[in-house]
Amino acid sequence: MDQTANHTVNGPRPGEVPVHVISAPRVVADGVPLGPACVAMERDVLVGVASGGTYEGRRPDLALPAGVLAPGLVDLQVNGCFGVDLVAADPSGWAEVARRLPETGVTAFLPTFITAPVPELVAALRRTAALPPGMPGARVLGVHVEGPFLSRRRHGAHDPALLRHPTPEAVSELLAAAPGLFRIQTLAPELPGALDAIRAFTAAGVLVSIGHSDATADQAEAAADAGARLVTHLFNAMRPLHHREPGIVGQALVDSRLSVGLIADLHHVAEPVCRLTFAAAAGRVILVTDAVAAAGMPPGDYDLGGQELAVDPLGLPRRVDGTIAGSGLRLDAAVANAVAAGVELRSAVDAATRLPADLVGRPDLGRIAPGAAADLVWLGDDLSTLATWVGGELAYGGARLAAAGPLGAGATLESGRP
Repeated sequence: MDQTANHTVNGPRPGEVPVHVISAPRVVADGVPLGPACVAMERDVLVGVASGGTYEGRRPDLALPAGVLAPGLVDLQVNGCFGVDLVAADPSGWAEVARRLPETGVTAFLPTFITAPVPELVAALRRTAALPPGMPGARVLGVHVEGPFLSRRRHGAHDPALLRHPTPEAVSELLAAAPGLFRIQTLAPELPGALDAIRAFTAAGVLVSIGHSDATADQAEAAADAGARLVTHLFNAMRPLHHREPGIVGQALVDSRLSVGLIADLHHVAEPVCRLTFAAAAGRVILVTDAVAAAGMPPGDYDLGGQELAVDPLGLPRRVDGTIAGSGLRLDAAVANAVAAGVELRSAVDAATRLPADLVGRPDLGRIAPGAAADLVWLGDDLSTLATWVGGELAYGGARLAAAGPLGAGATLESGRP
């Protein structure tokens, strides 16, 4: 269900191979040091990268005057945003989310469905599979189902009345709903039947993430033995780290098989905890937003899977009982927050690009390297998104690019969204 946008960087000039070159003062790319570099794309694929101000002797068609050129960001946990709750969205709602996510630097994402009765989740998966192809904007990489196989002790914003054990019948229903679309399942590994469910999901090609769980470290290790490979929003909605019983947190930080999702909004986790996580789980941290429908919206009252939320002036969604319910985080802001916490820029970018893409089996995404998809984001010096390309086409930031200059001789720039 990969989707792309509609605006090219610049059209091919008569008689030339349609290769376009973009330069930036800092480029996060494979095989070159962080610094000035040029990136070449041919249609929707990257064909090369070179340090310095030219590419194979060719001046750039577009010279970005400041900031960072990075791979397009990949978010594995998006419940909704811009007023749209994806589990219940119609095609126009899906189109709105896909179209606008590039404003935040995201070029690919996993819509995430929170706990609901299994028949409702099955129906939502089928509706998603039936969406019309060709929506402009961020690529839809599949669906992340978060629940209903979660712990009542660690339910967070999920409705505890809807939680259940992962029976073989329920697992089979979900797996049959939309083969190839269903990509991640979050569950609590201590539940009866959970280890068998992990094996069944894994055998079917669904990545299992453990979360919303009161599991001990031993139970988390058993989940990894059964095939689990991710932890959903580490530290949140799980047994806290203790020096005698480290729980999921302790096991995840030392178990090289487990990648760890992290909501780096500095509300779900504090700055020192972000720094600790990157240090302890180097190369395994996945920055996610866990964004809900209220993300990108002003303070007010919203809905998450049928539950009422209030967004405070800081942009943090909470249930009426005060429980944090997802986030209003942008993924570019998560990268910036990680860097502000002391994480090296390349490591922070990798956690929002290459690592999540690799985790869901998309090595063509999340990197600037020959053969990768031409998904790029121009981040300002403050690491906020200035322009975004999906498949080599401009999805956001045309007005900023028109003002950026200088362009290479003879280059043109089609207008995009401001």
